[in-house]
Amino acid sequence: MKRQNCWEYMKCGRQPGGHKVFDLGVCPAAEDNSYDGINRGKNAGRFCWAVAGTFCGGMVQGTFADKRPSCLSCPFFSKVRAEEGTANLRTKFLRFISEDADGPVLSNMRYTQIRAGKRFITQGQAADAAYIIQRGTCQLVVEKDGDLHPVDHRGEGDIVGVMAILTGEPRRAHVEAETDMEVWVLNRDQFEHVSSEQPGLLDFLTELVADRFDSRRPIADRSIGKYVATDIIGRGGFSIIYKGMHPELNTPVAIKMLRHHLAMDPDFLRNFQNEAKTIAGLNHANIIKVYDIEERFKTVFLIMQFIAGESLSVKLERLKAISPSAAVHYSIQICSGLRYAHHHGIIHRDINASNIIIQPDEHLKILDFGLACPIGTRDFSSLGTLAYMAPEQINGDLMDPRTDIYAVGITAYEMLVGKRPFDAGDPRRLEDMVLQRDIPDPIQSVPDLPKDLQHFIIKSCRRDPNLRYDNIKQALADLKRLATKLGIASENTAAL
Repeated sequence: MKRQNCWEYMKCGRQPGGHKVFDLGVCPAAEDNSYDGINRGKNAGRFCWAVAGTFCGGMVQGTFADKRPSCLSCPFFSKVRAEEGTANLRTKFLRFISEDADGPVLSNMRYTQIRAGKRFITQGQAADAAYIIQRGTCQLVVEKDGDLHPVDHRGEGDIVGVMAILTGEPRRAHVEAETDMEVWVLNRDQFEHVSSEQPGLLDFLTELVADRFDSRRPIADRSIGKYVATDIIGRGGFSIIYKGMHPELNTPVAIKMLRHHLAMDPDFLRNFQNEAKTIAGLNHANIIKVYDIEERFKTVFLIMQFIAGESLSVKLERLKAISPSAAVHYSIQICSGLRYAHHHGIIHRDINASNIIIQPDEHLKILDFGLACPIGTRDFSSLGTLAYMAPEQINGDLMDPRTDIYAVGITAYEMLVGKRPFDAGDPRRLEDMVLQRDIPDPIQSVPDLPKDLQHFIIKSCRRDPNLRYDNIKQALADLKRLATKLGIASENTAAL
């Protein structure tokens, strides 16, 4: 359900395009998109009290701490508090325990009150308790580089502080009461006892923690073994990617964390650990390098080569489509990395535009070998990115290098046309399209497409693996000939 943003409620006209923008400028709460989606609002439109410099009551306001008293008396703030008390019940801890009122959860908690303005959780401290909010609201504030950054908001029914007692790491933010609060306190020993008695509670909380890792606000630095994670730079359904440093060597790294609710699944955990072992044994210019693996905080972290650049998916989102020459240049590099992996008996299984990073010098790296498996494996897991999956992968049949070739063809089509050949909101319908239809001829969308590139895409994407290229070396040979015709200079073509 759509909920009002502050400028819609207050009718101030200071949203982008509003009638007061020329005189007063755009309100910071209407353009700070790092809060986008919080409380189902646009930008900071439902979290305006966390944004400095807003214009309310006829005056420009200061920081979140300066403006807190006036915000607490604001009718919009009261409206949001009331709505959030009942909204998104899936994440409300009180909803969970109210279904089991006679169980061990309530009997192990104590009740207390917290006065407005009090900081009751301090960033960096060891965690000994979580707080379940019976009444009132609080704000999560990250301290970073000497500045305070409000990052989230909790209200009635929510649990705050659970991440630290679940994972065992220090607190990742300050938490300050906005209003007088009534809370239930669950300490760590009680939490561990209750979660051992109620596996459903642990599942609920680990999924909740996974959701909360998706904030786009600043994060506190995290120590991961001998590494320090400083910023979130990527998110996926399975993992969170951090930018990090090896402080002693002053070397940038990328740190990939398996989401906590998946770390509890032995199959996902095995796949994730398999990624580290697989890539650590590979050494190729177009494959990202894994340096280390750390297991802590109830999950697993891969320490990888840090690559400056953007994913192919982001590039396509920005440019819509790219030229045939660029598509050939990228496809040669993807195939070059895959030829190396296939030579070592490994197929990737999840080649797609999000797993390709383009560096500023136009060289690329293949990411995410987490679904990699030996050639000849049957896939009964249906893991992978559906729009790029070959029919035999969807069906759970034997897979070989031709499975990756199909995904390369889909990726090349997307680069040239600006969209994937099959796109459907319903996964079942998308599966049926992949299994029952040949891809559209890309020349219908790109009339001046070179015939050899058209042939490469159509042959790579045949539904029957026997009609595709027999191996990646054959595909590379065709791409090399095409590169020569197009006048593309690449060390990857010379390496064939």
